[in-house]
Amino acid sequence: MMARYRKLSTIASLSALIAVAVFMLIHYHRTGRIIPFACHRKDWSIGIYMGKSPLKVSAAEGTLRQVLSASDIKDVKAAYVADPFIIHHANNWYMFFEVMNEMRDKGEIGYAVSTDGRKWEYRGIALRDRFHLAFPYVFEWQGNIYMMPDGSYARALRLYKAVHFPDKWKLVKKLMTGYRCVDPSIFYYNNRWWLFTSRARKHAYLFYSDSPLGPWQEHPQSPIVKDNLHIARSAGRIIMYNGVPIRFGQDTAPVYATKVRAFRITKLTATEYREVPIEDNPILQGSGTGWNAGGMHTIDAHQLDKDNWMVAVDGFSRARLSGWRY
Repeated sequence: MMARYRKLSTIASLSALIAVAVFMLIHYHRTGRIIPFACHRKDWSIGIYMGKSPLKVSAAEGTLRQVLSASDIKDVKAAYVADPFIIHHANNWYMFFEVMNEMRDKGEIGYAVSTDGRKWEYRGIALRDRFHLAFPYVFEWQGNIYMMPDGSYARALRLYKAVHFPDKWKLVKKLMTGYRCVDPSIFYYNNRWWLFTSRARKHAYLFYSDSPLGPWQEHPQSPIVKDNLHIARSAGRIIMYNGVPIRFGQDTAPVYATKVRAFRITKLTATEYREVPIEDNPILQGSGTGWNAGGMHTIDAHQLDKDNWMVAVDGFSRARLSGWRY
């Protein structure tokens, strides 16, 4: 009887393992996520690069190897900082970024201030909500400053407006409710607003509107990237360089967030979209040592003068097992 029980128990265990393996494979095929119940949380931090071109940058002279890390966050217990976006306002540079609050296990939006773009002082949390926040894409429109963070956990694209810059924001409007807008990237070009976002890391979608407030219409060629984990997910601000829009995509396979690639948008109208990769891809990747040894996945480039660009970047040194992330 015991032998039969052990045999049945072994069969049940093997069946369970096979079922879990099949589920993980199906989940990875559909979403690009390797483990559905856990992932490797990265030790992310933020650096500043400089260069004559936003496509060829390196660590800025006169800066630390990293300008912000979890140890700089004093008001919450932070696991890491990532997703930097910067904006110039009232003679100062302001950086907004994800702060992973370990106590809440949710991302919040922190901010730091700099007079020269090289040395940064963390000031506090600018925005928190009941759900995870990340990718705080800040931009100016009609004299006001707005933020459109990652809205995937809220299942809506949420647009915030600064009512007391930089530390008080209010929700202006919920856009695209019910839609998982991962890392939305918005910019103005040819008298229209354009919005790139992604799903499951492997599809990139394109929308357009006459206003950031919407209504947003999906482009007829959307998704503009299909089934490509190496380039679909946005990696930062869309910029203009030599009169051409540049889109950045992050590489999320086989390991999440290891490289950033750039693409020239050669055609962008309400009916057509075309892009081509630049010649020197990837433009960012892990250095193999130090704060960004493992990989990099966000870039926000700003032109200071004709041949001088300042670029906010992030990177991770190693990975550790933690709770669910997308």
